[in-house]
Amino acid sequence: MGVRLEDRKPIIEILERTPPIPDNCQWATFLRNHDELTLEMVTEEERDYMYKAYAQEARMRINLGIRRRLAPLLGNNRRTIELNNALLFSLPGTPVVYYGDEIGMGDNVYLGDRDGVRTPMQWAADRNAGFSTANPQQLILPIIIDYEYHYQTINVEAQDANRHSLLWWMRRLIALRKQFKAFGRGSIEFLNPENSHILAFLRSYQEERILVVANLSRFVQYVELDLSEFKDMTPVELFGRASFPKIGELPYLLTLGPHTFFWFSLESPKRAPEERSDYQPPRVEASASFDAMLRRGARETIARAMPDYLPHCRWFRAKARSIKSVAVIETLPMSEAAQAPHLSVLHVDYTNGEPEKYLLPLAVAAGDRAREVKSRSPERVIAEVTSAGSNGDQAGVVYDASIDPEFGTALLDMITHHRHHHGATGELLAHSTHALSELRGDATLDPRALKVEQSNTSIAYGDRLILKLFRRLESGLNPDLEITRFLTSHGLFSHVPPLAGWLEFRVGRSEPEAVAVLQGFVPNKGDAWQFSIDELSHYLETAATKPPLAAQSRATNPLDLLAREEADPLAVELLGAYLDAARLLGHRVGELHLALASNHSEPEFAPEPFSAFSQRSSYQSMRNLLTQAIRTVNRRRAVIPKELAGQTQIIINRQAEIVARFDAFLRCRSSVVRMRCHGDLHLGQVLYTGKDFVIIDFEGEPARELSERRRKRFALQDVAGVLRSFDYAAMSATIERLKAGALGEMNLQIAKPWANFWQAWASWAFLRGYLETTAKAPFVPDNPSDLKTMLEAFTMEKALYELGYELNNRPEWLQIPLSGIASILGPAAGEARA
Repeated sequence: MGVRLEDRKPIIEILERTPPIPDNCQWATFLRNHDELTLEMVTEEERDYMYKAYAQEARMRINLGIRRRLAPLLGNNRRTIELNNALLFSLPGTPVVYYGDEIGMGDNVYLGDRDGVRTPMQWAADRNAGFSTANPQQLILPIIIDYEYHYQTINVEAQDANRHSLLWWMRRLIALRKQFKAFGRGSIEFLNPENSHILAFLRSYQEERILVVANLSRFVQYVELDLSEFKDMTPVELFGRASFPKIGELPYLLTLGPHTFFWFSLESPKRAPEERSDYQPPRVEASASFDAMLRRGARETIARAMPDYLPHCRWFRAKARSIKSVAVIETLPMSEAAQAPHLSVLHVDYTNGEPEKYLLPLAVAAGDRAREVKSRSPERVIAEVTSAGSNGDQAGVVYDASIDPEFGTALLDMITHHRHHHGATGELLAHSTHALSELRGDATLDPRALKVEQSNTSIAYGDRLILKLFRRLESGLNPDLEITRFLTSHGLFSHVPPLAGWLEFRVGRSEPEAVAVLQGFVPNKGDAWQFSIDELSHYLETAATKPPLAAQSRATNPLDLLAREEADPLAVELLGAYLDAARLLGHRVGELHLALASNHSEPEFAPEPFSAFSQRSSYQSMRNLLTQAIRTVNRRRAVIPKELAGQTQIIINRQAEIVARFDAFLRCRSSVVRMRCHGDLHLGQVLYTGKDFVIIDFEGEPARELSERRRKRFALQDVAGVLRSFDYAAMSATIERLKAGALGEMNLQIAKPWANFWQAWASWAFLRGYLETTAKAPFVPDNPSDLKTMLEAFTMEKALYELGYELNNRPEWLQIPLSGIASILGPAAGEARA
């Protein structure tokens, strides 16, 4: 009635006339009560109006009510249907939805009594609307065949396949309501704006404050709300998690479209995740026992903590995106034990862009075990939980179970014995190679989770095997699995860990999603990154004892040194054996590329000839990356350190020069081929054995989509990745040694030329080794000018990618890609080289 009158008065009056009930009770609330919209509790004037508005024909009425379904009652107007449901689910009480109203079913007023709204549920477009397989004449009531509400058009199957349908909208509405206790248990306070077309009220429970604003009019309306008691709080729209302007002392102005509504959460100011040093696990209450907490139906308790927990995880790739909701869609127990670890699949929905799926091993612990987890691995604790058990309330924690030996043992056991796990939505499948038995041996292998900061999780089994657990689930063949399997099965390149097995998750007939890869363990002394940092520490301490670097020695761009046959004597003196190590690394990367380009029989690995189309495609990707980087700089200015604000302007002020590097690549007419590459090659992806190098992690750049990471690329893009990694190592080591006070009186202005000197000559040695190995290879340009042009374009592309990554994840590292971009561009017009 309020919607028809376009006035809030009837809604407020009926709620004020509702008799009070005990606090432990609730009214069941309906939009239309059971088989009819009952009008027994309203005045005669209101009843007459309702008849006139919604039941003009006598056959539409029964007793003192209206026997019509919701959709026909509201003229099948999607907006008013949504508005009425939004009010039903936000006003006090327990909402009840009459069957069929969630899909907008019609009625048959020509059937007697209440039968007009008791027609069979419309499940599908099949016989009898999927309700029954009986002879249609045997049905007690006929199915709806009215042209507007025909069962072949309005049915669950059709709407389930359409994410924009009323059914899906109702599901989202219900899921959103369940996230906030204020809707179910909170008090209500009506606001009284001057505009009577607007219904506005506050629902409050404990720390939750929900503001509901609804436009009952069929026209656009504006409203001014007195929210001064919530000054400095921010209204966050619940469906899209969009933040509205902060509340001040003046009336809060909103504009609403016809028959629309807002659900706002009024939130206090809080620091961004990157500004918080520690994650504080929330305390949540669970109705399920600890043993049942990870089972289906009890997962919502855990899901509520995920939006706060995920941004603090190194492996979570969407730190710069705003999480709308998280759902635990699958939990696979790893054993039969009561509190066994579960491999869980999270569905993360964002306020913009496509949703993502993540893997999170989960376990619950109480008592001494919970205290041990909090003491040993506090960063793994997701939430502190109070659970209702048979012996009274229990207190404990839900935590990331990747640290549990039981979890690691279960994964290895699955692969070894080819075990499969069937879940509610899909199945976990295990595969192994012939090399597994030899790599594993007969000894008992104790698992240990490696505490390495990376985008996946690694578990080592003694010194025989290592398992990489992919945290993000993506449909399709993972390039890490694909390339490692190709190299080891063909015996083309021995400097990679041998493949022993893998796990994949499959939903129905869809493409598999890689869960984990099991490989042979490579004894090592750390990765090439740490090896370089250690070498840099000695180098910088030696440099600190020398006079400032002479201007003629300050070469910062290694591409300017390519013509040199021998290293600078000062570089030989200071870098020493590291020059030989960098040269060896160049040989190994060259051998890898030769192996990846050697197979012409498998389409996925056969090199493709250079073409104007592929060149244009790469060029456009570079231009798009520049545009994206500029947008990220403008969007993330608040997190840019003040001392770097001026340097950050470099890509805005000098973007024409950046484009010129890309234009030069577009004009290049080299005949190099495109091929499968590593995709994310840097010093951290290379293990150092003490004498040699082993290349690992062929997954590609984590921020790119899987299909993009499997594309054939230019081999020099891998080379550019290593060159940029030398720059990262040089700058990060310099900054850390200066902070530690290990470089005496040296400051950054004096130290930076020494860092650039190290980077330039380490890169030169690497390039010399690479070019010696790949001489006359089809993926390296014959012309030195083309080689320099392509490497400049690819290193710039990599630096821009790094800029966006650091802005979104580690703003304190922003100085490194900024310095790299400046180095590639060289001095600006009128500026002397430092």
